[in-house]
Amino acid sequence: MSGARGIFVWAGLVLLLDQASKLYLAAQLPLNSGLTVTSFFNLVHIRNPGVAFGLMSQTGSRYLMLGLTLAALAAMVFFIFRHPLKNRWSGLGLGLAMGGALGNLVDRVRFGEVTDFLDFHILDYHWPVFNVADSALTCGFILLGLIIIRRS
Repeated sequence: MSGARGIFVWAGLVLLLDQASKLYLAAQLPLNSGLTVTSFFNLVHIRNPGVAFGLMSQTGSRYLMLGLTLAALAAMVFFIFRHPLKNRWSGLGLGLAMGGALGNLVDRVRFGEVTDFLDFHILDYHWPVFNVADSALTCGFILLGLIIIRRS
C-alpha cells in the first residue's frame, strides 16, 4: 500500500493492535503488578506519564504531553498531504509512527498517562518498559531514517 490511504491503514492497524494489547493486559494483570515470562522478559502493568520508553516521565505534564503528541501528528498529516511519498516504505514508516502516536494519545486522553507492559532485562539492568505503540513509533522512525540516509 502506498499513498495517504496506505499510511492511514497502517496507522489504524497499529492503533488497533496497541489498544487491543493494552485492553487484554489490563484484564489479565492488575495495575502495578507483573508476571515473569522468561529469564529476560516480564509482563508488567504500569502507567507512564512521560513519552516513549519512559523519557521525560519526571517532567511530564498531562497537557504538555498531549500538546506534543498532537503537534507531532499534525506535522505528519501536513507532511503526508504536502509531500507525496515516493515509495511504500516511506508510507509504512510514517504509518507506523502515526499509529504509535495515536495509540499513546488514546491512553493520554483516557488515563492522563500511557499504559506500558513489555519489560526486557539482562540481570538487573531493565530496558525502560514500553508498549506496542512505542515499538511502532521507534520502528517507523528508524525506517524513515534509513530511507533518508539511503537517499543521501
